[in-house]
Amino acid sequence: MNQRPSTNKHSGNNEPKEFEEKVIRISRVSKKTKGGNNVGFSVLMVVGDKKGRVGVGLGKAKDVIGAIKKGIKKAKKKMITVPLDGTTIPFPITVKKGAGIVMLKPAPKGSGVIAGGPVRAVVEAAGVRDISSKILGSENQASSVYATFEALTEIQKIVELKGIKLKSIAQVEAEEAEKIKKIQEQAKK
Repeated sequence: MNQRPSTNKHSGNNEPKEFEEKVIRISRVSKKTKGGNNVGFSVLMVVGDKKGRVGVGLGKAKDVIGAIKKGIKKAKKKMITVPLDGTTIPFPITVKKGAGIVMLKPAPKGSGVIAGGPVRAVVEAAGVRDISSKILGSENQASSVYATFEALTEIQKIVELKGIKLKSIAQVEAEEAEKIKKIQEQAKK
């Protein structure tokens, strides 16, 4: 008797995903043609590994699932590595991209992500844990996402160009552990 292995799509799919994928916006678009209306969808996606890599992509297709897959594929192609200084960005930056203007500022450890929806999605996918931001330009979510991505790209370019030395999260945690030990020793005396 010949047994075939299970072809269930969900079996053996317990491994964690490499990237976190977030849908920012789904738009229904239509085009007037000679034969009638062509209806499709465009989906803005943010993909990140929460360890410093993030990408943004816009997928267009006749159905939503196809558009999401294309958006993820484009986002993975356009991925950048965001330089992190511990749990935050190394310096403040304001960027204008199209109609969107976004201001990003480093925040002290433990303050969390203080950001609006579109900015929050991008910086959380990148793995930034502490940041303060403000959307100054358009209320359009897509403009804010592209401006945030551009700001992170500018930070990457400046760090590479100037050769700025950054601390990893492990170094920051080790320094804090040393400070706590010193405080405990002083309290005992």
